[in-house]
Amino acid sequence: MDRPKILVIDDEEIVRISCKKCLTPEGYDVSVAATGVEGMKLAKEDHYDLILTDLKMPDMDGIEFLVKMKEIQHEAKIIMITGYSTVEHSEAAMRLGACNYIEKPFTPDTLIAAVREALLPGSAKCGGGQ
Repeated sequence: MDRPKILVIDDEEIVRISCKKCLTPEGYDVSVAATGVEGMKLAKEDHYDLILTDLKMPDMDGIEFLVKMKEIQHEAKIIMITGYSTVEHSEAAMRLGACNYIEKPFTPDTLIAAVREALLPGSAKCGGGQ
């Protein structure tokens, strides 16, 4: 069976490295991108089972990425990650079809649990947005 493919998009190198270090030993094939534009390019070129994207990035914020990604792949599973958590951001992301919303700093256990939950077949939290 193929390893589930995950794309991590974050402008902070430490977050990209940490996510890859946490998820690769769990059996996931992890790709990384430093910008929303770079992440969008990778997502258009290949299918990812799950995308983790930062909310605040210099070129394209996570909400904009989420909207554009859902236009390309309606069923894309996306988890938002951010250090700037607000109820409004969380509600907007979930309303637009995000599976989950993880606040930075997060622990490896929190990340792994969120990824496992999102990738469960028929996960109630993941699916198409509005």
